[in-house]
Amino acid sequence: MDVADPFLNPQLSDLPDRFGFLHVDLNSFFASVEQELHPEYRDRPIAVVPTFADTTVAIAASYEAKGLGIKTGTRVADMKRICPDIILVEGDHSNYAAFSHRIHDAVERICPVAHVPSIDEVACQLIGREQEPPRARQIALDIKQAIRDDVGKTLRCSIGMAPNRYLAKIASDMQKPDGLIGLLPSQLPRALVHLDVRDLPGVGARTEQMLHRKGITTMAQLLDLNREEMHKLWNSVWGDRLYHWLRGHNTGDDGAPLPREMQKSLGHSHVLGPEHRNPQGAWAIAHKLLHKAAMRLRMEKMCTASLALTIRYQLNREQAGQKQKVKHHQSGIKHDGWGMEARFPTCQDTLTLLEMLQKLWQQQPTGPEYQRPFFIGVTLNRLIHEDEQQPTLFADPDNRNELSRTLDKLNQKYGHTTLHFAGMLPARESAPTRIAFTQIPVQYGKDYI
Repeated sequence: MDVADPFLNPQLSDLPDRFGFLHVDLNSFFASVEQELHPEYRDRPIAVVPTFADTTVAIAASYEAKGLGIKTGTRVADMKRICPDIILVEGDHSNYAAFSHRIHDAVERICPVAHVPSIDEVACQLIGREQEPPRARQIALDIKQAIRDDVGKTLRCSIGMAPNRYLAKIASDMQKPDGLIGLLPSQLPRALVHLDVRDLPGVGARTEQMLHRKGITTMAQLLDLNREEMHKLWNSVWGDRLYHWLRGHNTGDDGAPLPREMQKSLGHSHVLGPEHRNPQGAWAIAHKLLHKAAMRLRMEKMCTASLALTIRYQLNREQAGQKQKVKHHQSGIKHDGWGMEARFPTCQDTLTLLEMLQKLWQQQPTGPEYQRPFFIGVTLNRLIHEDEQQPTLFADPDNRNELSRTLDKLNQKYGHTTLHFAGMLPARESAPTRIAFTQIPVQYGKDYI
């Protein structure tokens, strides 16, 4: 062993060459679901879009489309220019959620599911002799076959195997489509040197810029840092954890999601259609988003003590020219933004939350540049379980909780927009539940939300 080699860590000499985790990443998931449901789409370039408009972007692309340079985030107008024959499909979150659950069942048939990081990912923890490389590889192959047999032959996945969850996720991205990659302790961290820093989960564009400012532009430079230097680089315990994860250690906290009882927020957001890009239409959309969020809050048996409202306003060329800094939405829209948060005693009824939303709505800025809202976000924060809510000395005004629960029962049975307050009527059929990358939509009664 050349001890001068900065990529060989003598501390790992006692770690056995075993895989502790297996990460399943579905390839082009939404597009593959559409190709499974529609055989005529197979082997053809397709893109899943939130709505049929040239200004919107792809939320998923088939591998046939990716081969032409079309990917997530490509504008529809550009896709048509690249491939005039591309098939555009409006996304249906209920189909993707249903397929996601079927995939979980298929994986579970082979190996217990330990974590569900997102709608198109599954993580399994290997135990005992399952951790031996030949057995782990066979489990991975069996999972691939189970998905093909139980869910559909268009559903391909890439699987990564590694000593910890973080590395297993990295390995699953190293070979697509239909890949199978294992990272053993004896190969670490040298096996990661060829990656880009952006290939690390949790490193986005802003974090990459921060690393560049601090002189870290390559994975080799990052891996050359000792633990103290990694801590200083990130200025948090994240640096310590990352140092250990990249060297194969299983620290017990390698990216696991918060348990449900520790959920801190929930909400919905929506890019408004042209017909709703005015104060009246935007209010109706905001009302509907709150309606859905409040229903989810009660279904999860949670209460909230904070409501945040975010609005982005579309700017014309003259208005954009008057701003020092102009933000660009992924659709190309130039915009300015505003947001505010209201705090109040914990509650879970829609009427109280609607009053808070109205108060926030009245605080938004005025002026010609704030007349064309195109994005609305409503988020409920400071969540606690309803069992933890402090009792009040005052009676429930207007029986609001009972009214909300009655509305929920009927909406679960007949659809979540069957009964609602009048303010959301203009947007009743708008702002449908969108594709959820970071969580799987939950079915409450008839609908997924």
